[in-house]
Amino acid sequence: MASNPFHFDTHDLPRRAGEMREFTLEIDDHEPLGFDIISIAKDEPIYVDLKLEAVAEGVLATATIETTAVGECIRCLDPVELPIDQSFQELFEYEIDYRQKKSSKKPIPESDEEGEEVRQMVGDIIDLEPSIRDAVILDLPIHPLCDPDCPGLCPECGIKWSLLPEDHAHATPDIRWAGLDGWKSKDA
Repeated sequence: MASNPFHFDTHDLPRRAGEMREFTLEIDDHEPLGFDIISIAKDEPIYVDLKLEAVAEGVLATATIETTAVGECIRCLDPVELPIDQSFQELFEYEIDYRQKKSSKKPIPESDEEGEEVRQMVGDIIDLEPSIRDAVILDLPIHPLCDPDCPGLCPECGIKWSLLPEDHAHATPDIRWAGLDGWKSKDA
């Protein structure tokens, strides 16, 4: 079974408050991140500049993420490429060893007092996927456009408005005369 590319081993970071290490990661074996209309493709590399700091509660991860999302314009369906440059800061709490803490038999908390989700380390491993996914997906537009002024497609013929002449128009029949569509005069 292949290891998860978003799992990072913090073994090289001493568990003394104030210790810090910096890493550069390239994650290129992942599932698509995003939506059907725009996402980071499965084979698109995600570059992560990661700084890990040991604090009393765990490991504080600060990261900058750079990648490219691809999709299609919602108006004209042309391809869209969107550079992603986001960052996050997340605290990963040390795994609690309940064998050493006999007085505490509580389960691992899923959220803190403010309702914030608590990220828990598993041994020396931190899972960067939820943090990267949150940072990337929140940066993706819900309605991607190839250009903010994209005129879209003609609803009648489906051709891009930018390729059509300015006087392009379709004859719209008057529905009041619809009953006479099949009528032919004797003179014709």
